[in-house]
Amino acid sequence: MIEIVEKQQFSVIGKMGEGSSQSSSWIPPLWQEANSNFAEISSLAKLDAQGNIVGVWGAMSDIEGNFERWKNEGKYLAGCEVTDDALPPHGWTKWTLPAFKYVVSKCNQESYQDTLNFMLSDYLPKNNYQIVGAIQEFYNPKDRSGELYLYIPIEKI
Repeated sequence: MIEIVEKQQFSVIGKMGEGSSQSSSWIPPLWQEANSNFAEISSLAKLDAQGNIVGVWGAMSDIEGNFERWKNEGKYLAGCEVTDDALPPHGWTKWTLPAFKYVVSKCNQESYQDTLNFMLSDYLPKNNYQIVGAIQEFYNPKDRSGELYLYIPIEKI
């Protein structure tokens, strides 16, 4: 299922790294570090009306930090959504991502590359959409099945 979603500016605090766009092997250690030290930022997590964490993000940006698409290298932030005024503890990084209209597609780790390829080479061109920034990964904390959502920015808002 593919949706079009407008998401206003939002902030993420997490563990940041940068590396080659040809290999994602440098990303899992960021998740491991973020997950094993989550208690350090849990009080900063943005919550919904039921008290659940709003979202966990694998946020991406170009090396310059402009939230453009990766070229040969990119930056990745494994973290959770926080209020815009939250201050990151020592050893953590905070990004505030700009508002975008996104095409959102659900996938899992096994279907990630196929889903991304389909979106980039088929769905976006057929619907006359252009990517206008870095793709973001959203993990719904209520979803225990390992699924994630690819947020592909198509318009700055």
